Amino acid sequence: MQVDIGEGAEKTPGQQEEALEEARREFIAELWRRFEALQEWAVSHWPDQEHPLSSADFVEARKEILSLRSPAGSLNQPAQNNEAEPEQGGAQYVDVTPAPWP
Repeated sequence: MQVDIGEGAEKTPGQQEEALEEARREFIAELWRRFEALQEWAVSHWPDQEHPLSSADFVEARKEILSLRSPAGSLNQPAQNNEAEPEQGGAQYVDVTPAPWP
């Protein structure tokens, strides 16, 4: 009997998580490379030379791409958890302000 241990073999949850994280890193690296190329192209081909584009015009897009590094996703997206919504009796207000440094 021959056991196949190639790509079709079952992976443990730890191996699946590791493979997923590696795929995430590769995706983000490729996305970043393509975004940098797009940014360079946009700056050099912008038609309004009186109001030229700069890298500062792409700050928010860079933040969004970098937020992909965290498994929770974008910082602007609410965390997906099992807490009740306000209309379901959940908290009306959640204080997310960090405590001051001692």
